[in-house]
Amino acid sequence: MSAIQLSRVTKRFGDVVAVHNLDLTVNEGEIYGFLGPNGAGKSTTINMLLDFVRPTEGTIEVLGEPVETAGADLRERIGVLPEGFDVYSRLSGRKHIEFAIESKAVNENPDKILERVGLSEAADRNAGGYSKGMRQRLALGMALVGEPELLILDEPSSGLDPGGAKEMREIVEREADRGATVFFSSHVLGQVEAVCDRVGILHESELVTEDSIEGLRADSDTEETLILTVDDATDDDLTAVRGLEGVSGAAVDGTTVTVACESEAKTEVISTVSEAGIEIQDIETDSTSLEELFLSYTDGQGVIETDANEAPTSEEPPTPEGRR
Repeated sequence: MSAIQLSRVTKRFGDVVAVHNLDLTVNEGEIYGFLGPNGAGKSTTINMLLDFVRPTEGTIEVLGEPVETAGADLRERIGVLPEGFDVYSRLSGRKHIEFAIESKAVNENPDKILERVGLSEAADRNAGGYSKGMRQRLALGMALVGEPELLILDEPSSGLDPGGAKEMREIVEREADRGATVFFSSHVLGQVEAVCDRVGILHESELVTEDSIEGLRADSDTEETLILTVDDATDDDLTAVRGLEGVSGAAVDGTTVTVACESEAKTEVISTVSEAGIEIQDIETDSTSLEELFLSYTDGQGVIETDANEAPTSEEPPTPEGRR
């Protein structure tokens, strides 16, 4: 059974199409990264998954149930870290977790949850004095209450320093290891690349591609850099390599030959270098970065962060249908 299933989903706000004809399947136990530039429709999609916003057209199922008719039982099976979460400033971190435990009617130890998200020492401090990163950890702790089958995380690394972002990744991986499905949007490309089984890229309200990172690299028009350590080579030795289809450039620096080429051309490049009488001692590939892949699928549009210290901007204004 799929954990998330969207079929031909469209959402309009007046004349604005926020999401168009979206088909999306997230498998049980999968870590799925949802990417897109600001305004692409990511937050609207998440709001529809949570039934905060109803689609104009199409159907949505979460954990096998239509979200429009599902009740409280479904919500209790889902953990949510919303973008822009704010705390109750006069309540302690522990009180926040206890509130989440009571709301889900589960029997859990709040101290263990706080320990999992690194807030044990701040458990009894009022959350109004927490830093942005600590508030984000607290929101994650509330989402983890009840060991949810599905975690929906909207910008989970917002406000976290590199150490906190690493801990966030480890928590996500542990949740997946116990069988949970994790669906998260993020502007932090390193976060996505480090943990995701698959990635979907939303651009101008439409899903333009989805695959594993390696699958995206193979299917994109971006190039890779092939680095060959050789016994000896001259610039003239690379003439045949430069003439190969899929090769945009080749250079030699001492015993290092560097070739910019499409992924499919790598095997032929290596053969051509060998046929020129050059002994290859080592082969490395500098793969296309996720940032380059992202830009290739969005026509170079949109801003997306590569540093966990940089906070994303808000994607979309509140919807007229509001939150329930």
